[in-house]
Amino acid sequence: FFHGFYAEDKLVGNLASMTTSERIKAIQKMPETMKKKREIRDKVLKEITKKSSHHSTQLPCCTHCLQGAALSFRRFGNTLLEYFSLLRFWHKTLKIIGAEFGTSVLSYFIFLKWLLAFNVFSFLINFSFITIPQFIAAEPNNLTFTGLELFTGSGYFQQTVLYYGFYTNATISKITNGASYNMQLAYIFTVGLYFVVCFLILLVSMAKSFCRNFINPWMYSGKASKLLCTWDFNITNEKAVKLKQKNLSTQIKEDLSEVNREVLNFSVRERVVHIVIHLASWAASLGTAVAACAGVYFLSINNLKLFVEGHENDQETQAAMLVLPIIASLLNTLIPFFYSWLGQLERFQTPGHQIYVTIARNIVLKISIVGILCYYWLNIVAVSESQCWETLVGQDIYRLVLVDFIFCLLGSFFGEFLRRIIGTALKLGLPEFDIARNVLDLIYAQTLTWIGILFSPLLPGIQMIAFSIVFCVKKVSLMMNCQPPRKVWRTAQMTTSFMFLLFFPSFLGVLSVIGVTVWRLKPSEECGPFRGLPSMYAAVSEWIKLLESYTASKWVVWIYYNLVTSELFFFILSVIVLIISYLYWQIIEGRKTMTKLLHKQIINEGKDKMFLLEKLRALQRANQTPPAP
Repeated sequence: FFHGFYAEDKLVGNLASMTTSERIKAIQKMPETMKKKREIRDKVLKEITKKSSHHSTQLPCCTHCLQGAALSFRRFGNTLLEYFSLLRFWHKTLKIIGAEFGTSVLSYFIFLKWLLAFNVFSFLINFSFITIPQFIAAEPNNLTFTGLELFTGSGYFQQTVLYYGFYTNATISKITNGASYNMQLAYIFTVGLYFVVCFLILLVSMAKSFCRNFINPWMYSGKASKLLCTWDFNITNEKAVKLKQKNLSTQIKEDLSEVNREVLNFSVRERVVHIVIHLASWAASLGTAVAACAGVYFLSINNLKLFVEGHENDQETQAAMLVLPIIASLLNTLIPFFYSWLGQLERFQTPGHQIYVTIARNIVLKISIVGILCYYWLNIVAVSESQCWETLVGQDIYRLVLVDFIFCLLGSFFGEFLRRIIGTALKLGLPEFDIARNVLDLIYAQTLTWIGILFSPLLPGIQMIAFSIVFCVKKVSLMMNCQPPRKVWRTAQMTTSFMFLLFFPSFLGVLSVIGVTVWRLKPSEECGPFRGLPSMYAAVSEWIKLLESYTASKWVVWIYYNLVTSELFFFILSVIVLIISYLYWQIIEGRKTMTKLLHKQIINEGKDKMFLLEKLRALQRANQTPPAP
């Protein structure tokens, strides 16, 4: 006991004599539990405080105050880190979901968390560079708040920072002859740079996921390494140990399901029947998508007539405008259930095939509806008699996002809770979590948010709150109402597929819509930061012309004319990117070939060693056998 106490006391003394960075690294490398590491850290901090108080008489007052402030700040930072780790509520939840339901269901929640981070980043950027400056120049809102605006997005909200039309086109300056803030440039550059960052993040994330799951999957999912080398010996809590065991067991089952996959051989007649069923299912799914798009188009035309002919702030007119988002969300909620039933009718060999086919049908439906709405906004609303067509588009997207969120919650209630009650009463079993339908709901909601950023800068904040609530609701519904997949299967490539669907057609389609809006459409004459300009991009052109008169800004003008507006530059850049991609692909293929050759060499050497070992054992048995008479 005394030896252990002396050793710990000596350890604390050694740590106290180190610098802060060295001490942190030394504590992190200790093979102890997190609780024990925190105890050691607290003892070290007390020891440092004791030493500093002992030498306080020899130090000046200012130095003593600075050391005390630094120590207090360090403790405050450590406390904040601990609380932030507690706020990451999804960390433990993801472990439980992966252990109970496997990686297929887990991939949905990882994707949802990833989209939530996207919207947090977007909200912070827009609020910092667009909304906060507008508060300085904002005029008082004279409209009355009735409560209906929370559902319709119009009325009182029309004269707030929620929509494009409220933002000024003036240069904001609170100090005479001081620094000014150009709202036009801030608006277009903030939105533009955000989409550039999203483009790069999506590309890098897809490349990493593709490399991990398609090019070198054995480097990240070794069967033997999972069994022998993945246990964390720092885990001492009994619940954490059981959760880790269950998680590893589920992963090993998924890996073994790929090895033991059965290939079914069908007769010619059965193959013909399957092909006919697949063709009929696709015809039915495409027919319902076309009918849904036609219904949404005619409802949107009626919606515009209500807005132009009626009064914008009339409550009946506002309530009537909820018809379009309700019908669109109803179609997006009910038709995927029909697609899921078609997938069960087709009887695919693996659950993965059924999920990917259902996702393809859902993406055709949802992107078609979004495409019809974008055509309506850019070709009909933009040339209508509305005083501020950008705000009208923002209100439409606000209502679509809000109603879609409500229907998402109702889908969890009717699609999972009631199915659990009915299945339990009729002894049909618990329902499985519908990955395809839920993932496409997320992609649809994120697509609307990306389109709406230009017309409603604070829309990512609303979607951020919605995704947080959806995460909690889906987690509770999954634990209470759903059962794990009946067929265990590995879905390492599913997250990559989700990212690809988010990139194309969702993100690239949004870029097309934003590009047409910025470069081709004429802004409203009476509202918004770009009022009176022939296009939103004209604000950048006028700014460049203004910079031509300043000698210090000649480099910006040169970059604009020789790089940004040069087709040759983008052609050369595209060629360089293609060459780098080709070289990277060749390097990956070379590594893949070398890894396969190395595996073969190891296997052959193992076989040779086994052969020599068997020969040696045979010789030993022959030497031990007595000679024949």
